[in-house]
Amino acid sequence: MSRQANTPFTGASSSEISLIGSIAASLMKLGAPYVVAWSKYYNPQSVICAGGILFGVSSVLASFGTALWHFQLTQGLLVGFATCLSFMPSMAVPPRWFGKHRGLNMGIISAGTGIGGLVWSPILTTCLDSMGYRNTLRLTGCLCTVLICASGAVLTWEPNMAARLREDNEKLSWVSGLVMVPLPPRNIVMTRKFLAQCLNAAFQSAAYYTPIFYISAYSKTLGYSDAEGSNYTALSNACNAIGKVGVGFIADKIGRLDAFFLTTLLSSVSTAGLWTPSTVIGITDVSSGKRLFVGFTVVYGLFASAYIGLFSPALVELFGMDNMPRITGIMYMIQGAAGLVGTPVAGVLVRSLSSSVDPEDCLYMAVFVGALMVASTVTVFWARMEFMLERTGGRWRWLWKL
Repeated sequence: MSRQANTPFTGASSSEISLIGSIAASLMKLGAPYVVAWSKYYNPQSVICAGGILFGVSSVLASFGTALWHFQLTQGLLVGFATCLSFMPSMAVPPRWFGKHRGLNMGIISAGTGIGGLVWSPILTTCLDSMGYRNTLRLTGCLCTVLICASGAVLTWEPNMAARLREDNEKLSWVSGLVMVPLPPRNIVMTRKFLAQCLNAAFQSAAYYTPIFYISAYSKTLGYSDAEGSNYTALSNACNAIGKVGVGFIADKIGRLDAFFLTTLLSSVSTAGLWTPSTVIGITDVSSGKRLFVGFTVVYGLFASAYIGLFSPALVELFGMDNMPRITGIMYMIQGAAGLVGTPVAGVLVRSLSSSVDPEDCLYMAVFVGALMVASTVTVFWARMEFMLERTGGRWRWLWKL
């Protein structure tokens, strides 16, 4: 649409358009401390229901947009708030319910994002072709409101946690419950493992969404059609769901921190070893570039997305279950702030805005994402080592299944 006349996106650059998704993805996590606090003071059902209603309202408002900034405000800002209200309780509440199989259970829960994307991608493509983007926004906005509110109605705190929260809430007024954010204990914030995990959250989040946002667009540089590009988005989401469940199951066997490290390592390998070469080779050998791209889509979908499912279980291992509500909000806020920077910067690194875009025009973007994923891998390993030294009383002794 940016290359067509008389559309809200006419003449817009890649970075300006991707800012819509970047704002939404960042705000989904940037408001985490407040949303987690509201879920504790009020209840998760009310918070999620508010998110569902706001999602529908923002989508309907977006359908009347006539300029790019209208979509940045509605599909970016408002949808970001809406998804934060509906997503964060689903990450903060469930870990308390599970023990031995926490990795698998959180993987199954997180797989909903992949399954949803797998289903939505072809549906949205069909709706866009048959009724246009404005009516598609109205239809999906209303439908998502119903689905979000219905699914959120069954989410509640684990009984022991609920009893503890009731005692804490008795000490607060409704104003305090609305504006006060519980911060992590100082003795945890001052540790090296906390710093390592903060850096890991920042690096990974800055990189994660860029390939997802650009899979469809990049596939067209290799000669794929719009429908085929949509299919690759669906393939990525299918791998997303499979990876979260599969890696979650493996994490319970080999250790959640070890699985956490392996997922980030394989994600960085897929970016540096498959996507980056595809941008270079694809300009002269399209068939080889396509094979590398397909391999990247599958491997990145399987392992980069599994990181999300393992994030909460890893926080439990590193900081303990009792500190989860305090730690979760801060860590997700860091992810949101980093995401707000990473994808727009990556979009600026796309070198061409002409109607004929080559794979090589995405080289700098792929290198940037690969470097961030490598940095994330290093910091995950650092956090694991700090936790291991803590478990061994500061003595060097390698421990497995962490």
